[in-house]
Amino acid sequence: MPGKLIIVLGPTAVGKTDYSISLAKKYDSPVISCDSRQIYKEMRIGTAVPSAAQLAAVQHYFIQTKSVTEPYSAGQYELDAVALIEKLFAEGHETLVMSGGTMFYIDAVCKGLDDLPSASPELRASLLERLKNEGVTYLAEELKKADPETYYSIDVQNGQRVIRALEVFLETGKPLSWYKTHTEKVRSFEIEKIGLTRPRDVLYSRINQRVLDMMDEGLVEEVRSLIPYRNLTALQTVGYKELFSYFDGVNTLEEAVMSIQSHTRNYAKKQMTWWKRDSSIQWTELQ
Repeated sequence: MPGKLIIVLGPTAVGKTDYSISLAKKYDSPVISCDSRQIYKEMRIGTAVPSAAQLAAVQHYFIQTKSVTEPYSAGQYELDAVALIEKLFAEGHETLVMSGGTMFYIDAVCKGLDDLPSASPELRASLLERLKNEGVTYLAEELKKADPETYYSIDVQNGQRVIRALEVFLETGKPLSWYKTHTEKVRSFEIEKIGLTRPRDVLYSRINQRVLDMMDEGLVEEVRSLIPYRNLTALQTVGYKELFSYFDGVNTLEEAVMSIQSHTRNYAKKQMTWWKRDSSIQWTELQ
């Protein structure tokens, strides 16, 4: 019998960490993180990395193992995570628990990613310069005209994602969506997905409070320490971008906090929209 991978997914702040730890204890499994930002050592507070007690409860993988200065992609995560999963099954685990909310990373494990054309360094540099001067909203509108399918399927507040989609179009003349074959890779293990939800008002309240808790824990200082790296892919993240704008004098600290809350709620909504298309997810509503 092949091993079973249980993936605990759901919107940010829904309660995936505690749920997955409970499940991991039940199956004597580690927790394999599937979060594209918790993997970075320097981004503890703003990414809601599990607490020391939670990390001590069961073994965790892919938590704070990379530096923001190290490029890391969903494609690399696919290779690393699948290799780890197969290794753990070979060591005798029958059931493994994965937990996260990064849609592309989960898809990478479940389906595999398509091989996409690379862009020239000159085009990438040009788009990064435009992002800096024109802002992500302007570039996102350009993407919407060139490739509406991709526009509606990605986080268009994430400048790196918008740039990646635009550079494929500008380099090849074909939209990113054209390259997506949707041919799923065959995995050697069974996959079960458990989706966690909460009533919307409860989820939004949890998101708002989490942001306030992050501020109390020292998020401003964490983001300030990352100013030298602010243009790196890892830092194009809700909770960091808004505070960089605060440091630039674009908004007040109170406005930055409200923006983080608003953008996080929007991201949670996008996560749910993405997953509602997946009929294989077994949904559980938490109170």
